[in-house]
Amino acid sequence: MVEARLKSVQCSSPAGLHRMAYKEWGDPANPRVLVCVHGVTRVAGDFDALARALSDHYRVVCPDVAGRGRSERLRDPGLYVVPQYVADMVTLIARVTANDEEGTVHWVGTSMGGLIGMILASFENSPIRRLVLNDIGPVLDPAAMARIGEYIGQDVRFPDFETGARFVKDVSSSFGPHSEDEWRKLAGDVLVQEPDGAWVRHYDIKLARPFAAITPERAQQDQAALWAAFDAIRCPTLLIRGELSDLLSRATAEEMARRGPKPQLAEIQGVGHAPTLMHAQQIAIVRNFLINNQT
Repeated sequence: MVEARLKSVQCSSPAGLHRMAYKEWGDPANPRVLVCVHGVTRVAGDFDALARALSDHYRVVCPDVAGRGRSERLRDPGLYVVPQYVADMVTLIARVTANDEEGTVHWVGTSMGGLIGMILASFENSPIRRLVLNDIGPVLDPAAMARIGEYIGQDVRFPDFETGARFVKDVSSSFGPHSEDEWRKLAGDVLVQEPDGAWVRHYDIKLARPFAAITPERAQQDQAALWAAFDAIRCPTLLIRGELSDLLSRATAEEMARRGPKPQLAEIQGVGHAPTLMHAQQIAIVRNFLINNQT
């Protein structure tokens, strides 16, 4: 079975330096690079199935965004925001494309990872050549954002892995139907055991601070900036939406399909926020767009 190599890259922020961990799959000399970036409380392991499936074509790079998983936490929690993550990804891309004169990548981003990709793809001379946005757009439903912010900030400890795994399954029910083994995988990726034996979620709960600072005025400004970024994207784009998503409405997805890069739109039935891209049908949608449809 194809396995990942665990690596890291040093990034900078106004508060100092931090190391960002990442998984790398496939031929280390392959110049075709696919970067896969997870959602707000998830980790690189979310893309294990997708990475295995696409590592025959790409070198697949899956980072743990700062403050999650194996990556270091930021000294200033106020920096847990998309502009900092974009800067970190520019550093990562420079590392993994160091031997490629063009320095370009393809990108799959789930939720927060899609926002990061959206901003990066909007820049002039962006390294992103093909973009997959998984259940995310420029309009962020306030109720959904409040739900996510409240979930992030809960300092929950579990007496054993099984209790933690049930919690992860309950709060992740919008991911849609999965087997028990798949739920254990999804839980195992984001739970870690502390020295005292308790199990906790593998991220800095201070990630919640920027959510608490969002005002209605700030939300309107952010939404306008995200639409402007989306409209500036010029690369081929695929938008995946969970049929039952409370973060990306069908109306927003249809509006996105009419403007900016005019993305292809694929809707996953029976799934909310967000499709996990673990199942063969979902992987096939991504492969078809990234590989089979290239001209």
